[in-house]
This record gives sequence, structure tokens and C-alpha cells, in this order.
Amino acid sequence: MALPSPLSLFDRLFDQVTSTVQPPAWVVSEVQQRLVLLINHVLMQEPEAMARLARQKQRVASVRWRQFSLHFVITPAGLLDLADAAAAADLSLSVTETSPVALAQAALAGHKPPVHIEGDVQLAAEINWIADHVRWDLEEDLARVLGDGPAHTLVQGVQTLARGLKDFVQRFPATSIVRDKEGA
Repeated sequence: MALPSPLSLFDRLFDQVTSTVQPPAWVVSEVQQRLVLLINHVLMQEPEAMARLARQKQRVASVRWRQFSLHFVITPAGLLDLADAAAAADLSLSVTETSPVALAQAALAGHKPPVHIEGDVQLAAEINWIADHVRWDLEEDLARVLGDGPAHTLVQGVQTLARGLKDFVQRFPATSIVRDKEGA
């Protein structure tokens, strides 16, 4: 008999919360707007990414995970804007891993999540290039607000915390979480 992973508790809690609590539409809209602003901020730090997206202007992409979805349109400037949810997507990306813990484990290990892709191959290739090459320089952004020294110290602290979390999460493989769900 396999012992249940302590991380399976987080999966069960997430399942219960997302199945019973539905945020109001305005909250979903605001979160999506803020997410698009953050993505655009990161994109603006990489001119090549913007140039690649500009070639795909007016294309609509849809990203889904569980009951969460985001529909965006690429602007002529090579940035993103929210698209109408009813707009036909040129590219549909669906994250197939349902466990938030397994997704976190993959992210901490530097892996991309498993994704089902439907639609425009060229747009998918451009988004894949961006996922592979564009990174948020959080320390630089914090330095603008806090100064170089405090920003560096804060980022180092967060990196140390992330390494500790990664070491903890790696002790419990994602496969044991799947077995826990199957046995439950």
C-alpha cells in the first residue's frame, strides 16, 4: 500500500475550492486584465518577442486549464489584448495536467506543462519560442522601486525559498499524487 503524499492534500483542497467557489465575473475580468498587463510588461523587455508576435497580428489564441480560460488577441505592436470569449481562436492551448501540485513540480524543475495544441502551427511555434526565450527580470523591476541593494537581497531570499520549496516538493513525486487520486 502506497502512503498518500502530503501534497495530495493541496490537490484535494484546490479541487474542493474551485468546485464550490466561483468568483464574480468582474473579478475574473480584472485578474485577466492584470495578467495581460504583466505578460505585456515582460514582452516589452524583449524586442524580438514583440517582433515575432507582430507578424501574427489579429490572431486569437485561447489558453485553458481546468475551468480557467484566457482568450487573447495579438495587437499590431506585438503585444496582447483580451479577446472576446466568443471570438474563434486560431490557436487553442489546453494544459492537460489537472493537478496544481504536479504543475508546480514541473515548473520548479524547469519543465513545460503537458499541453494539447489545436490550430495554427506557426502561431504555436511563435508562442513556444517566447516560452523558451523570454524571462521576467524581476530584480531589475524591483530595483527601479526599491534600489539595487534591497532588490538583490529580496530576489536572493526568494530564490533560496524557491530552492527549499523545490527540494521539498521533489521528495514527493507527482506519480504518487496520481495514485492517491486513483485510490481515493
